[in-house]
Amino acid sequence: MDQPSLRALYVGTERFTLGVMLLALPLFGLVYLVFNSGRLPKNLPQLSPALIWGLVLILLVLLGFQYWTFFQRIKKTLSLESLEDKVKEYVRATRQRYLYLFLVSLGSTAGLLFSGNPAFIFIFAITLVFFSLGKPTSDRMARLLKLKKEDRELLREVSRPI
Repeated sequence: MDQPSLRALYVGTERFTLGVMLLALPLFGLVYLVFNSGRLPKNLPQLSPALIWGLVLILLVLLGFQYWTFFQRIKKTLSLESLEDKVKEYVRATRQRYLYLFLVSLGSTAGLLFSGNPAFIFIFAITLVFFSLGKPTSDRMARLLKLKKEDRELLREVSRPI
């Protein structure tokens, strides 16, 4: 794989993950600040306790599912030969993972807004951990994809800012 296309994949994935986080964080932050100020609008529909705990359960299942599917897809890369195929699959797995995390962040934001239940703050905190631990770096990619030394070096080279 040539260096410019590998750099484009790496930079594109990095921008995508940062963009998702930049959408999720302010939305939740705004709702959290309104929730903590005690100024949640009173005319919002209130969720029933069964619906609240159902949403909590769905969000926790989605958190587990994103983790499981990501590592299942990474396992598949071990049978691939070329660096290009491995990196492309890693990029697909990461994008899918971040879309699940974005859904969880939206769900926890909506849950906090409509119920005021602190369980949604906890779920968002877990989501933030996954956001930060899942952010693609050249070292993380090389470790997860079990790359050879020369492939690791190429990946490090393309991840350096120009």
